[in-house]
Amino acid sequence: MTSDDDRIAYLAGEHDGELVDDADRHDLDEIRALLADPALWAEPPGGLEDAIVAAIGEQAAGTPAAAAPPARPRRRRRRAAVWLGAAAAAIAVAAAAAVLVGGDGDQSPTFAATLTPTELSPGAHGDATFTRTTGGWRIELDATGLPRLDGGRFYQAWLRNDAGVLVPIGTFNEPDDVVLWAGVSPAEFPTITVTQEAADGDQSSSGQRVLTGAINER
Repeated sequence: MTSDDDRIAYLAGEHDGELVDDADRHDLDEIRALLADPALWAEPPGGLEDAIVAAIGEQAAGTPAAAAPPARPRRRRRRAAVWLGAAAAAIAVAAAAAVLVGGDGDQSPTFAATLTPTELSPGAHGDATFTRTTGGWRIELDATGLPRLDGGRFYQAWLRNDAGVLVPIGTFNEPDDVVLWAGVSPAEFPTITVTQEAADGDQSSSGQRVLTGAINER
């Protein structure tokens, strides 16, 4: 007896029908042909709605209707409808899986930056990557050559746009595998900087930059 999985696999072309009952194969072949027809996926012509309305009007006015084609057996129509629905469901699941895996063109964009030192930290360097998520931009920063800051002192990371507007994206004590978050896009704020700060009640940047880098899409 043919299972639903066998029928869906047959429709998807995953086997040649050796697991499909003869009673089902004819209906499934018709559905396969229907799914393979480009006309099924084509956009309807722009005047289709008006043509249908006009045809209904002609019928209401007494214009003879074209002879309807012979009705197919009810059982076959019902079976075809069931397996067409199953095929559509299988296609939808496959499309959703492709999106989740990241196999289509809508994959979340990523950006990256190479961090270079300033005069305050001539031996430092690092990199940062930016990944868009539903909660914002996740930023992974990793750098070397900067000493750990404690005792009310810390590093602060910022994004900056071309007008010089700064957006804080997080603080840390040493730049080793740091995760930061931004609520603005790196496409609009294409520069990342790291400054030395102190817990002095002043939320603005100290201007003591130790790392800076231009952000580019990968």
